[in-house]
Amino acid sequence: MEDNNHMYGPGFFATMIGIFDSGIGGLTVVRSLMDQLSGYDIIYFGDTARTPYGSKSPETVIRYALENTDFLMNQGAKIIVMACNTASSVAAERVSAEFDAPIFEVITPAVEVSLQTSRGLKIGVIGTRATITSGIYEKKIKAINPDAKVYSAACPLLVPLVEEGWMQKPETVMIIKKYLHPLKVRQIDTLILGCTHYPLLKKSIQRKIGKKVSVIDSSIAVGAKIKDFLAGHIEVDNLLSRNGKLRLFVSDITDQFEKTAQITLKRNVHLEPVKL
Repeated sequence: MEDNNHMYGPGFFATMIGIFDSGIGGLTVVRSLMDQLSGYDIIYFGDTARTPYGSKSPETVIRYALENTDFLMNQGAKIIVMACNTASSVAAERVSAEFDAPIFEVITPAVEVSLQTSRGLKIGVIGTRATITSGIYEKKIKAINPDAKVYSAACPLLVPLVEEGWMQKPETVMIIKKYLHPLKVRQIDTLILGCTHYPLLKKSIQRKIGKKVSVIDSSIAVGAKIKDFLAGHIEVDNLLSRNGKLRLFVSDITDQFEKTAQITLKRNVHLEPVKL
């Protein structure tokens, strides 16, 4: 990616929280951070030209994650949030090893909340094919509590449907019902939304899985994790500027992304293109 510092001038937005995702889903994490850490400056990169990541090989996703992190760090990000479950599942260790900054992924916080929430330790996970194939949620859940039962379902169509703005379409609701059926049969009591696109479908997911099932939103969980981290690491917190600024970069601009971004963030947005 090109270094765009010259666009801003020296020191502009020099101390931000950096967030990246394969597309639009990571804006749910942006919204969560805006709610939980009001006023902190945020820079976001949505890799809309290369979405979805869930169908890519681990090697490709790792390369994308390293490039995305490098871009955000070059713009002055002091904390990196991998707001993509697919990238978090296969690239978190490599990103942490390559960059000298606190790196947050969205899987561990969701796992911790699910175990705190689940009454019968029957936990369901939905995610992209890459996330589910990695088995990362089951590994992390069982590492904390070996007695937990974990049932997973890949939902490859949901990310493209969200990216197209089809959140309210009856076809989308039918697909959600079909994906959730195997988990409903298992009588899970907790469901992890293992993709940051999925909170945009949360109402339909909750209706189809049933009101007795606790739905865990990883965007809220990682927001709380970062808030706790900053409270315990004043030296990092003091680096971050608090001007309430938000910068949104994308690798490809579409009208639908802009519309969905405005719905997600509940404000007008300005998208800035980044050349790969």
